[in-house]
Amino acid sequence: MRTTHVLRSLALGALVIGGCAKDNDGATATKTSKGEDSEGVSSTGGGMTGSTGDPTAVTGGTTVVDETTAGVGTTTAVPTTTEPCSFLECGDQGGSGVPMCDIWMEDCPDGQKCMPWDDTMMGSWNATKCSPVDAAPGQEGDECTVTGSATDGIDSCDKHLLCWYLNDMNVGTCINMCTGSEEAPSCPGGQSCDVSNNGSLILCLTTCDPLVQSCPDGQICFFDGLDNFICDFDASGEEGQYGDACAFINVCDYGLFCAAQETVPDCVSGDGCCSPYCDLTLPNTCPGAPLQECVPWYNEGMAPPGQENIGACQIPV
Repeated sequence: MRTTHVLRSLALGALVIGGCAKDNDGATATKTSKGEDSEGVSSTGGGMTGSTGDPTAVTGGTTVVDETTAGVGTTTAVPTTTEPCSFLECGDQGGSGVPMCDIWMEDCPDGQKCMPWDDTMMGSWNATKCSPVDAAPGQEGDECTVTGSATDGIDSCDKHLLCWYLNDMNVGTCINMCTGSEEAPSCPGGQSCDVSNNGSLILCLTTCDPLVQSCPDGQICFFDGLDNFICDFDASGEEGQYGDACAFINVCDYGLFCAAQETVPDCVSGDGCCSPYCDLTLPNTCPGAPLQECVPWYNEGMAPPGQENIGACQIPV
């Protein structure tokens, strides 16, 4: 899978709720990736060659991290008309990351929907469960709320929609989850299917160019672990600048990614440090030059059309 998203403030690898993250074993990370990454942690990085056999080539790769919710929507409870499933309704849903429903098939009872959630209370989506559909459910693009925290798995959106891009009042927007199957995912309107957090998150997200600020305000552009760069929320806060430590895929500022420690000069974080994407057609503008070079993001001949000039500032290893 690709990546892992985490609520945050956790220390390692996950999509933080201020945003989301991944790793890339060729599919998803714990939002950070699609592979079988451990909760909240991913071992390879967006676009770089790693132990998971990603098709990309940046030596050393990024530190594959999960997405985190980094301080967004993690403490303020906004009531909705729904209530959590009871034990009898939903079965044993505690603690092991075991999916209680098929998020692709929507195999929950009538009036319920399959939702990603965190059964460990650690802030990272790691499982699925059946949750009640709101009495007046929101549709794609509608404003929505979550009950409890963003990873509790209860929101006011309709079936197969997820309340995402939450603010500090747990108010967000309903977005589509992918349809089809993990082998053949589909999303409407040119969006890309981003599978992460060991398959518990299947999000339809807008594609972007990491060299140009093309994402909406409050979002950043990062690699989806396959062949697209996608927009998702920015959990960096006051951090996320060049050289800052990073443990999640969505905690570096726009135009930067979470790179492996050994590829960033003076990086002291074992989780990795933020480093820029770069344009292979330009002179070396990497902030860590001359040690750092603009290294191709993809192996030769593997770059999708239009992405041939994308590189990463790294110390070659």
